Amino acid sequence: MTQTRAKVLTVSDGVIAGTRDDLSGRALVEFLTTSGFDVCQHRVCADGIEVVAQTLQELAHDFIGIIVTTGGTGFAPRDVTPEATLSVIERQAPGLAEAMRAVNPLGRLSRGVAGIIQNCVVINTPGSPAGCVEQLASIIDVLPHAVALLNQIPTEH
Repeated sequence: MTQTRAKVLTVSDGVIAGTRDDLSGRALVEFLTTSGFDVCQHRVCADGIEVVAQTLQELAHDFIGIIVTTGGTGFAPRDVTPEATLSVIERQAPGLAEAMRAVNPLGRLSRGVAGIIQNCVVINTPGSPAGCVEQLASIIDVLPHAVALLNQIPTEH
């Protein structure tokens, strides 16, 4: 089976403004790479429903794989990544989001969602470097299979 491709999107006003380091985005890229994924793009965008939704659509265009976001899943007023994601996904994948939240008691504070845009599985993770990796690690094993099923690629089941 070929390597599953991945893209990472950091959602952060602070990173865009240059006042914060993109620790969580880099942590996701490293984790995905060491987990056997081909990370072909890492982008940053500001918080906001329209900009996040547009960036997700751009990332999904003509792409087969996973898109992992980090940031904007909490309770702060500008944390709207889940709303932006819900505005562009075609179908939700609630089992992925539920499994991610169950990995740690603090996961209950994450409002992240998971779903499908075109040929991609989109996953929202928290903006904390430890939290984003911990949540993604809880589902990483099923993601290549999910992408294969979505794209009607023969699987072993």
